[in-house]
Amino acid sequence: MSSQRKPEIVFNYIFNYSYNPIYINGVQGGFSPRGELVMHFYQERAALPKELTHEITPEGGIGAIIDSDPKNLNGTMVRVVESGVTMNIQTAAQLHAWLGEQLAHVQAVMKAQQEALEGATQE
Repeated sequence: MSSQRKPEIVFNYIFNYSYNPIYINGVQGGFSPRGELVMHFYQERAALPKELTHEITPEGGIGAIIDSDPKNLNGTMVRVVESGVTMNIQTAAQLHAWLGEQLAHVQAVMKAQQEALEGATQE
């Protein structure tokens, strides 16, 4: 019986010098009029002030905040959008399948770790 190799292809990954992975904790988007999935990735965090005004203490030090821009600084959150992705439906389906595989893998690893910990504590 002859052993025939299946056709294969090798992909080399080339990274642009500006490649810079970013942290995200949210995504917003939907489908474009052309039927492509559009995703805008953001990092959600508390707002930083544009400006703070402090009182000066009698000793000449920095005292309490008496004004801020924005005025509702403590009630303000920001979503910093650094990148976005647009893809066709076929690529979206492939991404969906890939994410499912990655999640299943990490869940299996986490389950095995938990079982190992539980087994170690029972001994």
